Amino acid sequence: PSALPAASAFSDGRYVVTLASDSMAEYDGSLPGLPQLKTAPGGGVDVTQRAAVDYRARLLQEQTDVARSAGVQPLQRYTVALNGFSAALSAAQAQKLAGQPGVLSVVPDSVRHLDTTATPDYLGLTGNQGVWAATGGVAKAGAGVVVGVLDSGLWPEHPSVAGKPLGSAPTAGAPYTAYRTASGTVVQRRNDGGTFRGTCETGAGWTAANCSTKVVGARAFGEGYLAANGGVAGLGQYEFLSARDGDGHGTHTATTAVGLNGVPATIDKAGYGKTSGMAPAASLAVYKVCWSAAPGGDDGCMTSDIVGAIDAAIADGVDVINYSVGGGPATTVNDPVELAFLSAASAGIFVSASAGNSGPGASTLDHASPWLTTVAAATAVPREGTVLLGDGTKLVGARLVQQPLGSRDLVLSSAVAVAGKPAADVANCIAGTLSAQAKGKIVVCNRGVSDRVAKSAEVARVGGAGMVLVNPTPNSVDADAHTVPTVHLDTRAGERVKAYIAATAKPTAQFQVGSTTVRSTPTPQIAGFSSRGPTAATDGDVLKPDIAGPGVGVIAGVAPGPNRGNLFGSLSGTSMSAPHIAGLAALYFGVNPRWSPMAVKSAMMTTSRALVNADGSENRNPFDGGAGFVDPTKMLNPGLVYDSAAPDWVAFLEGAGIQTGTGVEAVDPSDLNQASIAVGSLAGEQTVTRSVTSTTAGLFNATATVPGFDVRVTPSVLVFNAPGETKKFTVTFTRTTAEQEEWATGSLTWRGANLSVRSPIALKPIPVVAPDQVTGTGTAGSTDVTVTSGVSGDLPVTTAGLAAGSTGEGDLAPGADDQYRVEIAEGTTLARFDVRAGDPLSDLDLGLFRLAADGTAEQVAVSATASADELIDVLAPEAGTYVVQVAGYAAAPGKASAPYELTSYAVTPDTTEGDLTVDPNPVPVTAGEPATFSLGWSGLEPGTRYLGWMTFGDSPTPTVIAID
Repeated sequence: PSALPAASAFSDGRYVVTLASDSMAEYDGSLPGLPQLKTAPGGGVDVTQRAAVDYRARLLQEQTDVARSAGVQPLQRYTVALNGFSAALSAAQAQKLAGQPGVLSVVPDSVRHLDTTATPDYLGLTGNQGVWAATGGVAKAGAGVVVGVLDSGLWPEHPSVAGKPLGSAPTAGAPYTAYRTASGTVVQRRNDGGTFRGTCETGAGWTAANCSTKVVGARAFGEGYLAANGGVAGLGQYEFLSARDGDGHGTHTATTAVGLNGVPATIDKAGYGKTSGMAPAASLAVYKVCWSAAPGGDDGCMTSDIVGAIDAAIADGVDVINYSVGGGPATTVNDPVELAFLSAASAGIFVSASAGNSGPGASTLDHASPWLTTVAAATAVPREGTVLLGDGTKLVGARLVQQPLGSRDLVLSSAVAVAGKPAADVANCIAGTLSAQAKGKIVVCNRGVSDRVAKSAEVARVGGAGMVLVNPTPNSVDADAHTVPTVHLDTRAGERVKAYIAATAKPTAQFQVGSTTVRSTPTPQIAGFSSRGPTAATDGDVLKPDIAGPGVGVIAGVAPGPNRGNLFGSLSGTSMSAPHIAGLAALYFGVNPRWSPMAVKSAMMTTSRALVNADGSENRNPFDGGAGFVDPTKMLNPGLVYDSAAPDWVAFLEGAGIQTGTGVEAVDPSDLNQASIAVGSLAGEQTVTRSVTSTTAGLFNATATVPGFDVRVTPSVLVFNAPGETKKFTVTFTRTTAEQEEWATGSLTWRGANLSVRSPIALKPIPVVAPDQVTGTGTAGSTDVTVTSGVSGDLPVTTAGLAAGSTGEGDLAPGADDQYRVEIAEGTTLARFDVRAGDPLSDLDLGLFRLAADGTAEQVAVSATASADELIDVLAPEAGTYVVQVAGYAAAPGKASAPYELTSYAVTPDTTEGDLTVDPNPVPVTAGEPATFSLGWSGLEPGTRYLGWMTFGDSPTPTVIAID
């Protein structure tokens, strides 16, 4: 027998002992004199047949023999679905049985619950005391609310979105039941008094009958995608030129948000309980914007299609939008999609957007706009399995299928590889890399390159018995529907498996059901893949993500084509967490139909609960999960809410340096009234302003703390005489010991009678806030410069330059370009390339390339806006030969070409023209207060442009000096 597990793995208690021999349902007729058992009418085993009676007796005798060997009395016996028994065992008896030949597992008889997607129960929606019951029951959970899902479409026959055929007139006594007008418009009254008017577009695989009282709209937006990807011929095998889902992602997000309650879920014939969306009574409008491609193509969603869908959703009158689509780390909040969502939010639509799956690195987060809710992904109820190594070590990982696997030889994929295959491909179990030597063995495969389930398919292809999937670098562990029994382990556990194999002559392993260790897995933990803040957009003055929701191992509907015929699947990602929040918003609107999107967002954020780390300790890092993990049991009674609307967002954009052309006065982005506080550049001291609106009368006291800062809330007590009152307050942050250039995080909490309203805070202290560039004109002159220091005392100013620019002229026809070779010397601290068009209505682009020794060119920077002028700055460029490319994109109307001037600068220690002066220097400063000094220059050549820079104290960030 294999080595016994450590005694500490067991304690006295009740256990289920599973034996390795086949149960009656599994028996294949391999024993002499015992044929395969017949099935009964309607399915199952006919236990009355002679062979079944004989086989059952054999199993009972085996169980008796095993129990007697350890001095154990069986309590319950199992022979049909399982071969085993339950028993009360001492720790010593459990240890003895676990080491017995023929014993597959000894598992504590723990309490289990019926599964839905696991999340409705986990979130407190179900049961007599749950949120659904408290708000009118499942039949009213989101009734009269329409959720628009921008995704890959919907499988309309899915039982989770089953509805009744649409009538031709409103249904008496059912105010929120949709109907179809004579013109074909699907109409549904909303519970806020408005009306949804949807379109049921027909197309490949989608007829008018596929819309229903549940699915009230279906539209496909693919013009941009088809144009960029070869038209209809470029679509994938399972794709449809309609709103029908050819991928499964859209069906998954839709059913997570608004799927019907109590729908049984089966994956590969295994049952996983009953599923439900967050708002099962809400209606669904489908906006297909994402498409799957033929082999060699690029799956995706085009910006043009997405914006068109948002436009349609607003016009149709949806209440909520789910957007589980990303474009990489956000660097701005004014791209077309984000601005389209600003319009949606202005129309009263709650937008839930996925944070992205590029974690766990910092500043990887997508969707930084404050008018939408950016959702991180966390674990909820874990779906787990245990890898029991031959030396007794137990390692818990993710596992969907809850069936044991007996002891098998354990091998690295490299030990069973096809000769000549690349080592990296073998380690990742890429298709075609494993040999028949894997037959009957458990194979260890690395995560990466290919799909996780494709790896188990490769193991199955060569007859492998199971797979241990390990993360070579930190990431999530995911419970997938694998082809062979699989447990997915994290990086640390994977290293222990590999170390065990390396140190053991004949390594073995077996899989046990669930976690058979003495310690339960803490939840909710932020998923490794979930993208993190801080966001680079708006210089960090918006704290993202906003909130976390369940996003790991979520079981919901899928499209059968690309999913082995299954109607359900287990998926992980922030794509899965976002529709949880969208559905909960629909549930919220079902109770408070006239609340604003930001009020609902605030209610969710300020009532959320703490995430946890792997060791069970509290994780309040707002860059991981925002305000925390959503708590529906508290969100409907927030006490206070932070609200904002379109004029506030436009003022925010102006304050972020984004010209809106509206004439709205700018505000500091940190002052936008939201349920979080972020200051990306805090010099010494800064005061932010907020206002809160009460949902209940009462008194609220403020407490606030950020390590390394003195925090003062004024006033610190707010008294509300009735719901609906709004009061303003300020929060002043004064740096004390916080590290410069490092983020410090904390919170502000308003506490009332049995209420706690918590907002996360993130602050980044910096030595000085200074302008990016100072400009001047003339051969001699001066200009005032204002800075804000983070400390009091004297602030020294260091200058470099001025360096004269070298200017040349050109004239480009559209589509043509000019190239200039430039040598950048060693020690250059700043290089600038500045193109100014002769006509402001023309459009020029600018690129910078560095030449390698072999003559190849590497792009260093590009500036290709829609404006006439372009500019590239490079700090401390590497010495070498560069090529500056000026490209003519468009000439001014009526002109055949675009004239321009190109000026090149290189600031080095030797460039000291202009006699730069700073008066006074050092500059007397008081922490947190503006200070002004004079920057002067003289002796410059007429008609020449000059460039330099200056820095302040220890700050490494320069302010550019440009003199024309």
